[in-house]
Amino acid sequence: MRRGPVPSTIPQPVDAQLTRTAMFLVVTLDAGADSEAAARNLCPELAALVRGVGFRADTGELSCVLGIGAGAWDRLFGEPKPKDLHPFREIRGVHHAPSTPGDLLFHIRAARMDLCFELAALIMARLGGAALVVDEVHGFKYFDGRDLLGFVDGTENPVAQAAIDATLIGDEDGAFVGGSYVIVQKYLHDLPKWNAIAVGEQEGIVGRTKLSDIELDDAAKPTFAHNVLTSIEENGRPLEILRGNMPFGEIGKGEFGTYFIGYARSPARIEQMLENMFVGKPPGNYDRLLDVSRAVTGSLFFVPSATFLSSGPQAIANPGGQEGQTGTPPPSPDGSLRIGSLKDEAS
Repeated sequence: MRRGPVPSTIPQPVDAQLTRTAMFLVVTLDAGADSEAAARNLCPELAALVRGVGFRADTGELSCVLGIGAGAWDRLFGEPKPKDLHPFREIRGVHHAPSTPGDLLFHIRAARMDLCFELAALIMARLGGAALVVDEVHGFKYFDGRDLLGFVDGTENPVAQAAIDATLIGDEDGAFVGGSYVIVQKYLHDLPKWNAIAVGEQEGIVGRTKLSDIELDDAAKPTFAHNVLTSIEENGRPLEILRGNMPFGEIGKGEFGTYFIGYARSPARIEQMLENMFVGKPPGNYDRLLDVSRAVTGSLFFVPSATFLSSGPQAIANPGGQEGQTGTPPPSPDGSLRIGSLKDEAS
């Protein structure tokens, strides 16, 4: 019997549910062929590592997303290259969004920090001396999904099909269908300065009520409200992203913040949001959250499909499966066959 095409591209779990804990590892690769080989060898092993650790806790909700920076992609895989992959672009406006080093990103989520820790330790052991951790953040869920500024974070995240449309690359880059882009930034908050601001003024800065998490009426929002500047459209359609932000902090250091992580099928939409925030729309009408929240890192990564991680360049040569193909598609790095998520890029 004649068989139709077998879909074979399985995304990484970019749309995994927010968990109580998360770990964000940004690493750089040492120079040399040995380091590149260690990174390439890790790609097909990652799914097994996640399954092995996750199997030890029935309700652990463990998942891991691997992102690859522009320079590392050139070293590891060469051409073809995801068409929108480039280093994070520094922004100098009213406030500064720096660009910082990063070859690989590991976004690890779980219900328990011990699972995140165990998986991160195994990943770094596999990389051996090939990689250096340049940023490590341990995030936690804060009460009912609030950030340390006291507001609920991620209320407007797309879900279900809308999340898939927002995050996963389609025919616009046929060699990398099922992939995604991710931008990360670490923000440090000046909590005494923020807490000195009246709640009503805080609500105007954010664009939502603090206690009940209700969006303010458009007429009541200042033009510099955070949710005004980060809402962008193209041809009348909203361009959404999927956020996996987490609070973090160290009491002894007096360091408290939010780790921003945004997935999208094109980095342009996140870059436009950041431009609006740091430069302003129009210029000068910037996001007042930045008066109390300072970005100290900034990196952009491409998230290849789980199929690519398992198959490497062969996945580029055959991104959508061929007629008559047999076999089982590889699992995503959380050990499932679920599809990823984010919202549609209006092309």
